[in-house]
Amino acid sequence: MIDPRLITLRTFAACGTVAATAELTGYSPSAVSGQLRELQHSLGMTLLVKDGRGLRLTASGRYLVRRSDALMAEWEDIRAASLTAGDQAPSQFGIGGFSTASSNLLAPLAAQLREAHSDVGVHVIEASPTRCFELLVAERIDLAVVVAMQGEVQVEEDPRFEKIDLLDDPLDVMVHSDHAVAERDSVSLAELAGEEWISAGPGSPYHALFVAAFTAAGVTPTVAHETIEWETSAALVGAGVGVSLIPRLASSLGEANVTRVRLSGSGRLSRKIIAAVRAGSRDSPLIKESLAHLRRTSRHILSTRLGDTPATA
Repeated sequence: MIDPRLITLRTFAACGTVAATAELTGYSPSAVSGQLRELQHSLGMTLLVKDGRGLRLTASGRYLVRRSDALMAEWEDIRAASLTAGDQAPSQFGIGGFSTASSNLLAPLAAQLREAHSDVGVHVIEASPTRCFELLVAERIDLAVVVAMQGEVQVEEDPRFEKIDLLDDPLDVMVHSDHAVAERDSVSLAELAGEEWISAGPGSPYHALFVAAFTAAGVTPTVAHETIEWETSAALVGAGVGVSLIPRLASSLGEANVTRVRLSGSGRLSRKIIAAVRAGSRDSPLIKESLAHLRRTSRHILSTRLGDTPATA
């Protein structure tokens, strides 16, 4: 088995502070510090040194963490194969993801897993992509659902994780139900160029998608309102003060006076949604079962909202 103190060290390397490591692992800060001291003592080397009020990894510590990537991947592969050989499931299974994925994909997955495996403790954590990857390292979750290119981790280049493509999630436009295009099957961004738009603020991933969509359409939008949550955008659309983009995966949000219309033409965009697991763990029974369920749920949602056929891996 992998020494849990090594997992604590790897979590510290991922997040950078004792306090954050404690929060991620569920230990107290004093317990984290104790584990790191014990690991140094047992290995007979200095892994961390003081850096102001905090700690930082030494060259030896960074090297140990980097070389342990292969060790962890091998262990995950062994653990997955052992569970499969004995037709067993782990006693605990964690899944995490961003808000839209948590409500539309992870909630039904958790319910299915609990029904099929009553002896498994299933828990869901809604979190940003960056935090999801930290939770994977800390072994608080076993599978994360994130939007590709969000967060600080480049999954394809990181030996700690394995990426699995789930779906391409199209963006639709939300308009007031009395809007001239509300009864149409589709509309292009060029036709809506003169509208007052609701968008996320500059620097956010969704603002980047918004800008890319209009750049592709060759028009410049007027952004009248900035929001963070889809619910806020829907409320503003329902109030008749603008129009907004919304991912197909996001539910209709229950807002009155809001109609979703499919985008067409060169401004039609989608966001790629992926699953991420620890390297070596992909063939673990519950992960395989979860990936199959996520794909089925995604296909159903995307094929029943506005009738599009989804692009899935």
